[in-house]
Amino acid sequence: MIHVLIQMTVLIAFGAAWRFITPLGLEGDATRRSVTGVVYVLFLPALVLSVLWTAPLGLDAVRTAATAAVGVICGMLLGWVASRGMGLSRAATGAMILACGYPNTTYLGLPVLEATFGPWARGVAIQYDLFACTPLLLTVGILIAQAHGEGQAEPPLKALLKVPPLWAAVAAVGLNLGGVACPEWLHGLLALMAAGVVPLMLFSLGLGLTFESLSARRLPRLAPVVVIQLALVPLVAWGVGTGLGLSGQMLTAVVLEGAMPSMVLGVVICDRFRLDTGLYAAAVALTTALSLVSLPFWFRMVGG
Repeated sequence: MIHVLIQMTVLIAFGAAWRFITPLGLEGDATRRSVTGVVYVLFLPALVLSVLWTAPLGLDAVRTAATAAVGVICGMLLGWVASRGMGLSRAATGAMILACGYPNTTYLGLPVLEATFGPWARGVAIQYDLFACTPLLLTVGILIAQAHGEGQAEPPLKALLKVPPLWAAVAAVGLNLGGVACPEWLHGLLALMAAGVVPLMLFSLGLGLTFESLSARRLPRLAPVVVIQLALVPLVAWGVGTGLGLSGQMLTAVVLEGAMPSMVLGVVICDRFRLDTGLYAAAVALTTALSLVSLPFWFRMVGG
């Protein structure tokens, strides 16, 4: 797994370097928004449609979603307990709860799983995210952000209807369960579009890292996020997944998803609701860097 993470680290580093070099005058945040926008609206839905159209949708998919939901909820609860114990402000509390609860299951988790286990594992990452993490983020996560910050949240159903990958997931599941065969020309087109998702995801992840937000003052506040997101949540995922009947590579893949660092998208939510964006951005940067050590650990622990 080490060589896989090295390759991905290089792509992430390209994105992080772009913020400082700004080739062709393309500023980092603007480039990230453009790249992630194209991936989110076009290429990721193509990947979701391609994978879920043919992926097995049995009990393992339900077990994966259930494990993801328990992991996210436990992460948020632990983040709330930690923030209360530290006496953080409301804005910092909201940022910490989000940072502890929502892992980067797609933009980092999908590439890691695919490179480690093969194409079949893309389905695990997509099911973990779209069947649990994204719906919880756009409902419970938004409500938490609203309660600890400022601004009005749109109705959860309306927010969910604005997620193109979810539309692709619904269509793919319907086609899959309906036994509809994918035409060869469409299969080729989806595969071509899906091929660009992983490198663009990793590059945009690097563009989103803001290591300048790290400071000695913030490090004590970040310790609970690191422990919860990189140690306790994957432990919960391991226990829940095992209890639900997951085993072998499927269990390892699910635990690795639970061990992913804090998701980059949370920065947007923190900005929107005026939470402590600096704290959240620092949590993303630190957990992403440390995950290069923690992910191999969990892979060896669970996968043997």
